[in-house]
Amino acid sequence: MLKIDIHTHIMPNRIPNWVKKFGYGDFIHLEDCGECTARMMQGDRFFREVESNCWDPQVRMKECDKHGVHVQVLSVIPVLFHYWAKGRDALQTSRYFNDYIAEVVSRHPGRFVGLGTVPLQDVDLAVEELERCMNELGMVGVEIGTHINHWNLSAPELFPFYEAAEKLDAAVFVHPWDMMGKEEMERYWLPWLVGMPAETSRAICSMIFGGVFEKFPAMKVAFAHGGGSFPGTVSRVEHGFNVRPDLCAIDNDKNPKSYLGKFYIDSLVHDERILDYLVDLMGADRIALGSDYPFPLGELEPGKLIEQMPYSDRTKELLLSGTALDWMGKAKSDFI
Repeated sequence: MLKIDIHTHIMPNRIPNWVKKFGYGDFIHLEDCGECTARMMQGDRFFREVESNCWDPQVRMKECDKHGVHVQVLSVIPVLFHYWAKGRDALQTSRYFNDYIAEVVSRHPGRFVGLGTVPLQDVDLAVEELERCMNELGMVGVEIGTHINHWNLSAPELFPFYEAAEKLDAAVFVHPWDMMGKEEMERYWLPWLVGMPAETSRAICSMIFGGVFEKFPAMKVAFAHGGGSFPGTVSRVEHGFNVRPDLCAIDNDKNPKSYLGKFYIDSLVHDERILDYLVDLMGADRIALGSDYPFPLGELEPGKLIEQMPYSDRTKELLLSGTALDWMGKAKSDFI
């Protein structure tokens, strides 16, 4: 079966030192970049070590072949969003990353698909770059964060971006970043283990309660990490909506559960029982393979969980590629 991984991250191994150029901030750059590893620096602080599969398409394709992954959807590592920067500076960094992803895709069009990044702290600039991604770079959409600084995804300031994404038929991939409460839970990797799932629920609830799916029903939105903690708490969310509409239904009076099936999630849940629950809750036609490649918190053998489930061939086909194709607006023939 065709296997398309919608959740993979990439970055160039040569990044300008924007801290020196712009004179402020914690922009990412790489140090000690060899053939196999490099040190990601956030300003002058060490962030993480990355391996060549984070930037080298040849290494990526070799590892994809090992696990039977035919196509990767490429997006930047969320720390590269740079939403905290000045809008024009973030536009410059976004364009740099988008050009890099577009170049990788153009060299290997049957193996990679691109998602851009846009400076959403300045929505006019974000729309401008979204249009470039879709109309000039041949991307299928963009990756955005679960919040934009102090804006939740329900912020009316973001509505022109949603309108443009809907009009352009752009796939939108929502990924957690800058996790809430991270300063209070630095130990035990809790920002990644607890904060990320909560961030994704924050994003989904914000878009539901803020009426985003109601106002832009044709916008194609997918959320990372199996929807985070939202699927496990959706009945609590519904109960809250029912008992305190004065607090929950102030911008949208539709039951939160009515939006199940109106957005997509990836399959990255690490547990067959949870995947089974999500298929029952959302439908296989709203769940796409996502591995978080090439990072260790992801699924280390992309698609293995789906393949070992006792599902019909049709259900597996949807989970492994069919849903991804629908979300991206692509056809199977584009890759086979």
